[in-house]
Amino acid sequence: MEIRAVGALLRRFRLLTWAFPLYERYVAFDSKVRKRHAEFNENRANDLPLPPPHMIMKVAGTPEPLFYFQGGELAAESIVAILSRHDIEIQNLGAILDFGCGCGRVLRQWRHLDAVEIHGTDYNQALTKWCSRNLPFARIANNRLVPPTGYPDNRFDFVYALSVLTHLAEPLQLTWMNEFRRILRPSGVLFLSLHGDSYLPSLNEQERAIFLKGQAVTRFERSEGTNLCCAFHPESFVRKVLAKDFDVIDYVPEGATGNPHQDVWLLRKR
Repeated sequence: MEIRAVGALLRRFRLLTWAFPLYERYVAFDSKVRKRHAEFNENRANDLPLPPPHMIMKVAGTPEPLFYFQGGELAAESIVAILSRHDIEIQNLGAILDFGCGCGRVLRQWRHLDAVEIHGTDYNQALTKWCSRNLPFARIANNRLVPPTGYPDNRFDFVYALSVLTHLAEPLQLTWMNEFRRILRPSGVLFLSLHGDSYLPSLNEQERAIFLKGQAVTRFERSEGTNLCCAFHPESFVRKVLAKDFDVIDYVPEGATGNPHQDVWLLRKR
């Protein structure tokens, strides 16, 4: 590639990393979106409040309240269903962690689990602050982009991370897998949603070749931890690399109904 072309690519990348957060806020502050948000909140006056549109945009990729709410419901239903078919009843678990809880899209669905400790943690302090104020049934914490968390060893029966590793580069994904293993109790269970084979059409020729060799693909690694960074995971990579210290209980291609087209992986700590 010519030097000028490389320079143009780098300039484009810098523009993306600077402009992407502004784009998210611009979309979220559209007057029509804010009107729909207010109407939705009013119609659900007896339910938990909805976060503001710019926060919904951060976690759902769209500021639309109905998409946020229904997506959270579907995600919770898929978690319960997949656990149940392996004789794991969520209401019988001692402690659950929503890793990457955002502004409570899925976390809010567990408010009825009175006998279960519900925890949530996220890298974005504005989102966790909102959860602390509006989801009082959950214990909320902040984590850094890199481990460790502040949780002790063997703390949780169940940890789920929906579309979290999909926004990290491979080295950091592996580091977080080690942290999940540390904070899970013996035989504890980890639920992941990842970009798998269904995303092949969205990859370019070079990325597709890497993916088909069984290697993870990551775009915009320097922006990991944001929606701009995007990782894709072949099945063989998950089995041999990402989940090498876990037993695979279940693998459901495109099974993450609340995160459309993402694969579900259910793993058990050895």
